[in-house]
Amino acid sequence: MIDQITSPEHLLKAVLSRRGFLGSAYTGLAGLGLVHLLNSELFAAEPIWRPGQGMTHFEPRAKRVLQIFCPGAASHMDLWEHKPSLEKYDGHPLPGEEGALSFQGKNGPLMKSPWPFQPAGESGKLCSTLLPHMARHVDDIAFIHSMTSKTNTHGPGCVFMNTGEDSEGFPSAGAWMSYALGSANENLPAYVAIPDIRGEPPNGKATWSNGYLPAQHQAIVLSSQQSIRNLQLPAGVSEQEELATREFLQTLNRKHLQANPGNSELSARIAAYELAARMQLSAPEVSDLAAESASTHRFFGTGDANKLKAAYARNCLLARRLLERGVRYVSLYCASRASGVDGLLNWDAHKTLKPDYERHCPVFDQPTAALLTDLKQRGMLEDTLVLWTTEFGRMPTRQEGTTGRDHNPDGFTCWMMGAGVKPGVSYGATDEFGRRAEIDPTTVWDFYATVLHILGFDHQRLTYYHNGLDRRLTSVHGNLIEEILA
Repeated sequence: MIDQITSPEHLLKAVLSRRGFLGSAYTGLAGLGLVHLLNSELFAAEPIWRPGQGMTHFEPRAKRVLQIFCPGAASHMDLWEHKPSLEKYDGHPLPGEEGALSFQGKNGPLMKSPWPFQPAGESGKLCSTLLPHMARHVDDIAFIHSMTSKTNTHGPGCVFMNTGEDSEGFPSAGAWMSYALGSANENLPAYVAIPDIRGEPPNGKATWSNGYLPAQHQAIVLSSQQSIRNLQLPAGVSEQEELATREFLQTLNRKHLQANPGNSELSARIAAYELAARMQLSAPEVSDLAAESASTHRFFGTGDANKLKAAYARNCLLARRLLERGVRYVSLYCASRASGVDGLLNWDAHKTLKPDYERHCPVFDQPTAALLTDLKQRGMLEDTLVLWTTEFGRMPTRQEGTTGRDHNPDGFTCWMMGAGVKPGVSYGATDEFGRRAEIDPTTVWDFYATVLHILGFDHQRLTYYHNGLDRRLTSVHGNLIEEILA
């Protein structure tokens, strides 16, 4: 037929002919059928990922996360990364940066760590003698000594370390996990933040915010120091009456939601109230630390004479109880704002590093080490990922006129431990003085790309459409830190 077409008129007639039309229709329908069959086989082999239903992109190594966040910028060269050159050149100018200006002004000479470092564990990892309890865990930890930040200011730094952005309004890592996986216990939230007794971190709730994700993914704030109000049934109300009332309210809420389709804020508000009702049954039990043995309390240090240490120890114990009951992500804070209480300046030691850290490190050391040991003994580290983070590091020099260190976003340490993590390794390094990440510089986005990978997610595919963009925890960045993956 094609050979007989000699002009456009012949072509048009051929296409519009009855036989041509039927032939084209048959071919098109056959093609559609083939596409349907191929799609069916594809979907049968790999179901479409849907958020909030416990699905992952690939087999996860961890199913829950404990993030220990130490706001105030913990000093890497005084805790985790030994720098012999600081001892050798103590009191000398920092080469190439004599009198350099940092966050609070001019810097003086190099200052060695006031504490010796000693080999720990079978790996012989050098660890500060300030942390004798934590030193026992070095063989299980993957240290990242080459972290970098975008900012040298506490508020933006804390937000950046928790959300991947240095301004407010973005979801935290815990909110992303809540969105991606949903809850593993319908009577407890997917995401819990446990702030320090001294208050919220810099920029406060922005570090555990849902950002542009639905409101139900913001962390629920719990603490061993503050009881949750209104959890007990009112006098004269039976459990049967309570359940009947909830069922009636649920029916009304569903009808209201059906009348307002697509209203994510309303949906989140309803979900939050329903969760609060269910927590009447679960929260009193999970927060009842008296159920733990006396030996457990001694091990964590919950009865310590140091009230700050005892309070943090109770929060550590609460964190374990939440994790073992199905909470997906627990953010545990040790220290709060840069301005301390009763002279305790936590990790932000601008003026008097030695006395500040000698007051604060005992608060952190025993309870944190006990929590890690407890998780390991219970077998929970097999599917729990532990993160230790801080917003940036500190300068290897002393601030002019002080014996403290200023802010340093150009090199610091974070670490991972537990499921999916290669134990007893150190990745990257700062230069010989601890000033800048020199070997394998690492970003916050690299850190969270690796975290998501361990949780079973491709960080480039875990997205949420907002303001015309497919947003990610890792923004448009992020590479896996392959060397620390088990």
